[in-house]
Amino acid sequence: MTIAERRPTIDLYSAASFDGGQPHDQFDWLRAHEPVHRHPTPDGGHFWALTRYDDVRAVGRDAATFSSEPTIMLADPDPATDMGDHKMMLMADPPVHTRMRRMVSGQFTPKAARALRPRIQDLAGQIVDEVIERGECDLVVDIAGEMPSFVIAELLGIPLDDGRELYHLTETLHAASDAVGIEAQQAAFGQMFGYAQQVYAHKREHPGDDLATLLATGALDDHPVDEVDFFLWFLLLVDAGGDTTRNLVGGGLHALFEHPAELRRLHADVDGLLPAAIEELLRYVSPVVYMRRRATRPVVLHGAEIAEGDKVVMYYGAANRDPAAFDRPHELDLGRHPNHHVAFGGGGPHFCLGAHIARLEIEALLREVLTRLEGLEPTAEPQWLASNFISGPTHLPVRFRSGPRTGS
Repeated sequence: MTIAERRPTIDLYSAASFDGGQPHDQFDWLRAHEPVHRHPTPDGGHFWALTRYDDVRAVGRDAATFSSEPTIMLADPDPATDMGDHKMMLMADPPVHTRMRRMVSGQFTPKAARALRPRIQDLAGQIVDEVIERGECDLVVDIAGEMPSFVIAELLGIPLDDGRELYHLTETLHAASDAVGIEAQQAAFGQMFGYAQQVYAHKREHPGDDLATLLATGALDDHPVDEVDFFLWFLLLVDAGGDTTRNLVGGGLHALFEHPAELRRLHADVDGLLPAAIEELLRYVSPVVYMRRRATRPVVLHGAEIAEGDKVVMYYGAANRDPAAFDRPHELDLGRHPNHHVAFGGGGPHFCLGAHIARLEIEALLREVLTRLEGLEPTAEPQWLASNFISGPTHLPVRFRSGPRTGS
């Protein structure tokens, strides 16, 4: 039987296809046979699924032809959460996107990220201190989810415990609506909006040296940032601020458990191998599954006739396993070089703003886990986020040898 005859069921819409990780059997077949695949949607419409590395990079860099408006999600915006003329940066195109990004970019430069390194390292130590005496924990809830929640809370100037609670709301927002219910997602959206309103009012009355104050007292094109603008910034920062770190650390350690030889290799040379290992885990796991664009004009791509207004979806996990771009793409090779993965978007105007901070968080957490939690091993299969947008486990129970705290 030929590969063409063994066509798998193609369903990139259902969250069930992403239970346990990304559906690489589907991606492999599509790359080889239908790299621009007309995928039906439950409402009778369709989107075009891109699975080749070069196509994903090209579309992500061409904002003039492939717009981020009105949304980067597969589903169209929920009327219940309509914000009128207000835009989230992630769903805006240049030149508006360029001006919006410029408002906050100074907080996310490599220099700004390096200034955070000591605090991030301290937080990583504290996070492991909280579990090391127990000899067991949930690697996602107790470790991977804690770091980005704390870091974004500090950047915004809000209590760390609030950052943890906001993280739980983002899990509901990221889940597929058929898994958690549209009512639960609307409720989470409302809770996030209510909290952001309080922060906006507080920062305007009591400004501080933090990102929330910068936004609450800022202006775009001479228009002061209002309450709705602030909420969209707040939602983006809280939401995107945790995606890569949380899901890369959880999903990456799960991948290492499944590749014990690579885990031993990393343990043997943490200092020398960790930087390359992080890039390989980003490629292999690809925490962000996709981003959607809208065609602004008719385009023909690999023979597919994409009409103006059609949805075009870039699948990063598929691009990161493209054999035309990576040798032995399905192998986990922690020393892989070069490694030009697209886990952060593959360049272009929407390249991940927080990539530098995310890498620091991932490095600090993995270093603490690998060097302090001796005998680390899973005790049960992971549970996965019910989402076709974000890939990662929500729970990963582990055990290890109890050890001493290093902090007070």
